[in-house]
Amino acid sequence: MISPVLAVICSLVLAVILFAGASHKWRAPHRFARQIDDYALLPGPAVAFAARVVPVLEVLIGLALLVPGLRAWGAAGAALLLALYTGAIGINLFRGRRDIDCGCSGPGLERPLSPALLVRNGVLIVMAVIAALPAGAVALHGFGLFLIGASVAAILILYTAIEGLLTNQPRLKSLSGR
Repeated sequence: MISPVLAVICSLVLAVILFAGASHKWRAPHRFARQIDDYALLPGPAVAFAARVVPVLEVLIGLALLVPGLRAWGAAGAALLLALYTGAIGINLFRGRRDIDCGCSGPGLERPLSPALLVRNGVLIVMAVIAALPAGAVALHGFGLFLIGASVAAILILYTAIEGLLTNQPRLKSLSGR
């Protein structure tokens, strides 16, 4: 058994990341369909279907992560979805296709494929596995709730900062002449 504080922290962080991902896919559905197509892993008709289904899955999984009785299912779904994303990125990196947009960020934040995405997704999969583990039955209040809020905020700030650095890395390299 793991600490319920740790389980809730991992669940909340993953839910926020999934909700953010779904929102940018819904804001620019044609762009997301083009990104899926760029991976060259699905036949044409499946691309349009995937572009509609993936953001719905992300929201449903995110919601399941927020419901204590569904947390394990949501965490398993998150791990599976992240593993699929990681596999698609890995296949295209193996093919030498680093120039396509990963589809991880919203419009205007194009980001080419890189091994750093595999590492990031690996960390998120570990968080999903932790969230799926049985947690002790302890009522959360006081310091536990503070710890959850502070930890989730700190992790999401760190995640956003790292994402920003990785997204802007190609631009920074071009500015420095590399």
